[in-house]
Amino acid sequence: MSIVVRIDVQLAKRKMSVNEFAERVGITPANVSVLKNGRAKAVRFSTLAAMCEVLDCQPGDLLEWVPDEDH
Repeated sequence: MSIVVRIDVQLAKRKMSVNEFAERVGITPANVSVLKNGRAKAVRFSTLAAMCEVLDCQPGDLLEWVPDEDH
């Protein structure tokens, strides 16, 4: 199973830059990149909550479960 992060979709909807998003959430732009590129192994609930607050969305708008291709 894979979890796909859809931050880029939400940023585009709000015409918000990665740098602005990172600053408002309180994380580095490099960590936003790690999340966007699917390299993150975990996300703190406090960070997820901050991302949802900044983007005015639900966690399900940012994270999507995608089944493995072999299923």
